[in-house]
Amino acid sequence: MSLNIVLIEPEIPNNTGNIGRLALATGSTLHLVKPFGFEIDDSRLKRAGLDYWQHLDIVYYDDIDDFFTKNKTANMMYLSSHGKQQHWDIPFKDDLFLVFGKESVGLPKHITQNNEDSLFKIPLYSKHIRSLNLANAVSVVVYEGLRQLGSK
Repeated sequence: MSLNIVLIEPEIPNNTGNIGRLALATGSTLHLVKPFGFEIDDSRLKRAGLDYWQHLDIVYYDDIDDFFTKNKTANMMYLSSHGKQQHWDIPFKDDLFLVFGKESVGLPKHITQNNEDSLFKIPLYSKHIRSLNLANAVSVVVYEGLRQLGSK
């Protein structure tokens, strides 16, 4: 079982470090799309990723166009608070790409508008928040995927 975690222009090094740790723990590949809101050697990223970073299966992209060009045949699902479908309804399969946007604004509008059939959200049960922390959201979705893939 393998999943691909894609972070489009991540801004917070601690989140990226924690997601890197999650990727390693779950056997997932981490895809990081520039520009980043931090330097890749940021001490906060390293602290959150501890000494695991060098063991990660990680792919870097110069920008969003580079990512989509290199992965044009990939099966992708997009995560956004604007999705109409729930994350547990994602049709999980090996090598699926789970695409997350940056912390401040999420995915670019052209992605959410052009991919409504593959746009999913994590349900929130309080009107007082608009989204989960990115690292928490990635964890919820990846482990749901592993649960479903393990039961197939």
